[in-house]
Amino acid sequence: MDNTEYLDNFELGLLDKLVRLCRSYGKLDGVLPSSEDIDSRWPALAPEYLADAVEQVRDYPTVSVAWAAYMGMAIANGWDSDWSRTASMEYKELYGPRGFDDMDEHIIADILGMPLSSDNARNIEDMARRCGELTVDLIRHEEVEPQSPMAYHIFVRACRAMYRIGAAMELERLGYKMQPMGFPGNLPS
Repeated sequence: MDNTEYLDNFELGLLDKLVRLCRSYGKLDGVLPSSEDIDSRWPALAPEYLADAVEQVRDYPTVSVAWAAYMGMAIANGWDSDWSRTASMEYKELYGPRGFDDMDEHIIADILGMPLSSDNARNIEDMARRCGELTVDLIRHEEVEPQSPMAYHIFVRACRAMYRIGAAMELERLGYKMQPMGFPGNLPS
């Protein structure tokens, strides 16, 4: 198995476990909600996010991956409310007053529009933490050499999976439901 296949399998397995976790807490239901628009923002935002997050890995491993979920929530919220602005949003616009450190609070309060003391905000924080802890656990189970190129690639894939889960949770919260479509009979060609 080459590295790309290994990383693809890691990311798909992680995403599957994250979806199961979110479903068990009632945060996702049905098919994973997603959008190509939202997914296409990750490559533009990821380099700066990853530069910030890598600095947090040693002291705050859960934060280093969990903030990607908040970023996904912010982009999904903007996709629903004002895509023309969100499609060109700069990464630094997701920062809180203390930069990366309070990105989560800024996104919850200022982008999603929830009071930080609300039940919804606490539920999102709890779910992001649970997903982050699961992600860190699965990264550790890979037993790759710390600070190696492979460790970095696994971290990148984990952050992308967290971004997608955050976006899915926000789309679900906004009422989007993705369902498999079956077409009865034969369709005319």
